[in-house]
Amino acid sequence: MKKYSIETSAVHAGEPKEKVCGAVNFPIFQSSTYLHTGESSYEDIKYTRLNNTPNHLVLGEKLATLEEGETALVTASGMAAVSDSLLSFLQSGDHMMAQNCIYGGTRDLITREFSRFGIEVSFLKDLSRKTLEKHLKRNTKVILVESITNPLMQVENLLEAANFSREKGLVSMIDNTFASPANFKPVSIGFDIILHSCTKYLNGHSDIIAGAVIGKADHIKKIKQRNLHFGATLDPHACFLLQRGIKTMPLRIKQHNENAAALAEFLNGHSRVKKVYYPGLPDSGGDEETKKMFSGFCGMLSMELNNASETTRKFLSRLEIPIEAPSLGGVESLLSRPSLTSHSGLSAWERQDMGISDFLIRVSVGVEGTDDLIDDFNQALQ
Repeated sequence: MKKYSIETSAVHAGEPKEKVCGAVNFPIFQSSTYLHTGESSYEDIKYTRLNNTPNHLVLGEKLATLEEGETALVTASGMAAVSDSLLSFLQSGDHMMAQNCIYGGTRDLITREFSRFGIEVSFLKDLSRKTLEKHLKRNTKVILVESITNPLMQVENLLEAANFSREKGLVSMIDNTFASPANFKPVSIGFDIILHSCTKYLNGHSDIIAGAVIGKADHIKKIKQRNLHFGATLDPHACFLLQRGIKTMPLRIKQHNENAAALAEFLNGHSRVKKVYYPGLPDSGGDEETKKMFSGFCGMLSMELNNASETTRKFLSRLEIPIEAPSLGGVESLLSRPSLTSHSGLSAWERQDMGISDFLIRVSVGVEGTDDLIDDFNQALQ
């Protein structure tokens, strides 16, 4: 099959050549159950809870093509994708490694829930060979990282993590939600499983909750079995909306990248801004060689103000374009304080250990006019 650009693949991958009743858009199959046609395997029976209806299958093929994986599974949320995947390769007595600074919900799952199942975890301050070797145990089974960390926007040595996992026989998982396949493809450097909260950039319109797991067929088959048991199924209408949203994803990401880069540069030089976290800035930390593998750094940045305890609330109230709300990746600019939203489930000590201050502001830069956003942030800072 000819390999197309990501723009062409986003529109056409997975779409059937023979249009259903001549419809250009693939329709919503709003049915919970389907005719039994002699399937001998339970997983082959067409049933919406089994994630195998026409809407699921077309969407899965599109996602697999975009991430260059063998196959894909769509789930009811990003957290369903994470939990289904981890519990497919971990059991009582096993050990996993994970980046220290990751999405609060993922860290909460690992620390609060997995400990009850007798699963150990080591959190990694970096992804250097030295650190990986230090935390490796005989019962280590999985390593979990993020392509761009949430909320401090670090890009660590992902190639080292993938190579180390392969050498030691570990299952490597990477959450590619922030970067999206438009900016980075983890399969290209050897990651086994790619995770997404499709709620964010893949859908891009802040109107559904969805997740996805992409990778090798044997891995996805194992994860699908967990998904069937836990019942985290995406409904057909959400599949339709996600399929539609993906078609414009490459175009949206270009504007997200451009806006965030320009806003980060502006904020980084402002006298009232203490620090800006954005991987595209000089001296932003992380691994420079890995950054060269990215075509852009998404629309996410974080910032801290000088005299933050006195100025943060006033600054947020003066902004006119961004909406103060959790989540990210939509066409509209959103901002939030992780200590009160995405990472509020963690203890103050955990947030401090991750480097997240109580007054850190996370900005999901939308696709509005670049100058409009900079002018708005400028007037609010004044």
